Amino acid sequence: MDKVVILARVSTDSQEYQRQINELTDYCGKVGWEVTEVFANKVSGAKKIEEREEILSLVEYVKEHRIKRVVCLEISRVGRNTLEALKIIQFLTENGVSLFVKNYNIETLDANGKPNPITSLICTILLEIASMERLTIKERMESGRKQYIDRCRKEGIKMGRPSTYRKSVETYKEQYPKEISLIRKGLSLKNISVITGTSINTIRKIRDIVRQ
Repeated sequence: MDKVVILARVSTDSQEYQRQINELTDYCGKVGWEVTEVFANKVSGAKKIEEREEILSLVEYVKEHRIKRVVCLEISRVGRNTLEALKIIQFLTENGVSLFVKNYNIETLDANGKPNPITSLICTILLEIASMERLTIKERMESGRKQYIDRCRKEGIKMGRPSTYRKSVETYKEQYPKEISLIRKGLSLKNISVITGTSINTIRKIRDIVRQ
């Protein structure tokens, strides 16, 4: 049985992050791959690839355990933009690690460990498409927000949440099951924030609720 590791992107939606892991784990089981570790891609463009702790840890792990394949759900999960994602793919390639992208069933290295030029082209195109989609969504959101602000100003409507707005305990429990589970396991607030993408302040509120 081939051993692989999963690379999933940390999201502000903990359920989406867990969905990535569940779907990839199920797929690997069906094709006969054994998942030995899961790495969380924090998608931080402020650092160089060589300074990205999660990527360095991933490469160190696959070298130590002689694992040649990293599995991700979609190419957009590798990086938040085309340049960042391609740098990560190149970094993996230089270290003899192949990236398998599940939704298109493509792999960056062939059976001989050589770069697959067709896959490289497909990945670049898919990353550019994903980038354009994100830009379009951002423009629509900004346009919608501007229209909302203009209407509120014109009609004298107070913007934002009511000053008395508070999430109920039940709402926290429904929205943050993963965070609650990790808190009960004794993980630090910082580690939980990295894994789930939830802010430390929010996790602190959840911890207080759990302790009640």
